[in-house]
Amino acid sequence: MRNSLARSIIGLLVLLAFASAAMAQGGKPPGKDSLYNGNRLRPDPTPGGPAPVHDVSGSWAGNLTPDRGEIPPLTPLGQKLFSLNKPETEVGTGYSNDPMNTCDPLGIPRNTVFETRGLAFATMPDRIAVLHQYQRIWRYVWMDGRHELPKKFDTADGVSSRWYGYSTGRWEGDNTLVIDTVGTTDQTWLDKAGHPHSVDAHIQERYTRVDHNHLQMVVTVDDPKIYTKPFVLSKNEYRWIPDQEAEEQMCVPSEMINYMKLISEPAFGVGSSAKPK
Repeated sequence: MRNSLARSIIGLLVLLAFASAAMAQGGKPPGKDSLYNGNRLRPDPTPGGPAPVHDVSGSWAGNLTPDRGEIPPLTPLGQKLFSLNKPETEVGTGYSNDPMNTCDPLGIPRNTVFETRGLAFATMPDRIAVLHQYQRIWRYVWMDGRHELPKKFDTADGVSSRWYGYSTGRWEGDNTLVIDTVGTTDQTWLDKAGHPHSVDAHIQERYTRVDHNHLQMVVTVDDPKIYTKPFVLSKNEYRWIPDQEAEEQMCVPSEMINYMKLISEPAFGVGSSAKPK
């Protein structure tokens, strides 16, 4: 009786050990951190299957530093506005007037080219919600064809500009989502270098899902008031995140104020006779 009971207990322990090993090997799917080598995505030829038709839903990991396009010459108005912007890379954080330093929304297109890795899409019956990891911002892209993009902004007969503008989308072929956005407030910058844009800028994002695990993005800017020709602002590649988890990246105003007072401003001599180089 005792031997039988002992054998049963030993057998149960063996089963639990195998089960634990199996869970450790199978377990939770790998997170997005395993997709990276420094700031770049690791090469991955695995397609994960064909790309589903008209579907980019889910969470994606992108390169921390997207491929930047060449900025064309600015118009006289563009040059004037550009001269007013003081990026951190030139004058230091203490003297910079980058809107991000006060936790203002990044807007579009800057949140698509900012140093962040997360992007997600949620498909709804008449729209797609785009979720940006930085500040956990989401915006609607209307796909029903009934919503037209406004044509006038911040005028008596127009609509108010917005941090993330007004967006409509459409599919080109089976796997390319095209998003057109207008009416983004001119309080935002295109990039951390301080390139400006007007409220009349037309921003286009193209997301091509080449297979189940890979997504390509191209962002173009058309703003005749500020730039002499349309241009590609950024390109990036995204990988499907196996566990569909995304980290939290928040700009907290109270923390930014403390950072500026305790570290940045003293370091750059703000408030003294010191001048930025």
